[in-house]
Amino acid sequence: MMRLTGRRRAAAGRDSEDRLYRSRLDRTIMTTLLIAMAVLWLVPIASAIDRALVFNGWRNFSEVITGDIGGITLWQTYWNSFAIAALHAVMVIAVSSLAGYGFAKFEFRGKELMYYVTLVFLAVPATSVLVPLFFITRELDLRDTYLGVAMAEASLTMPFGVLLMRNFADTIPDTYIEAASMDGASHLRTFSGVFLPMSRPALLSLGSLSVMWSLQDFLFPALLLSDHGKTTAAQAVFRFKEYLAVTPDDIGKYNASLVLLAVPALVVVVASLRFITRGLAAGGIKE
Repeated sequence: MMRLTGRRRAAAGRDSEDRLYRSRLDRTIMTTLLIAMAVLWLVPIASAIDRALVFNGWRNFSEVITGDIGGITLWQTYWNSFAIAALHAVMVIAVSSLAGYGFAKFEFRGKELMYYVTLVFLAVPATSVLVPLFFITRELDLRDTYLGVAMAEASLTMPFGVLLMRNFADTIPDTYIEAASMDGASHLRTFSGVFLPMSRPALLSLGSLSVMWSLQDFLFPALLLSDHGKTTAAQAVFRFKEYLAVTPDDIGKYNASLVLLAVPALVVVVASLRFITRGLAAGGIKE
């Protein structure tokens, strides 16, 4: 019996060492892959910064920040981008939270069919709805407006928002909803007083993603905004090229503008990364 117990302990020790070795090996492989991916992403940024310092050095950045390019200032593009992104996030959060609550906590005929039809639109590419969205925006007299661009962007983001909010709503025990109902709370009161406070991680994640995607969007601003005064940061990458990159002296300014135009999206990603990861992780755990 003592020999058998010793063998079991030895086997358990070897298994523990093997697991520890595999864990270290997995971490090493994952770290190496992440470093390699980071280097691949940093190469274009480093190249743009290097080219931005051609001829005039850091003065290219100061001239882009303080001056205007073709009648458009850098700060104006920042304002336009964040105004559209804020409207986009508000619309997505409002509709997705209501839909997610309804799909998760209500029972009605055709609920699952409606939910899966909504998810089908996740596979719809933006290019396939450009023409309908253009005519709808024009008929509503929303061309050259922040709201028109934000609505077009939200139409593609909402299916993902509904998916995220329903998955998170499924993790909230029904007992909270039943307790509020027994206390006489209406559906609206339960939604605003119980569901929304408990859904804060998912809402922060969805809002952060909506802002990030809007800041990176070039397609809809280019389609719906013809007023140069409403040029977004992503759209300005193309419009600045019309006025810069003509002479060798302008090439440095153009690359400096590319670096600076990427700053808003980069700041949002860095600032909201923890909210995005927490919200997505919370929606994937069901009790």
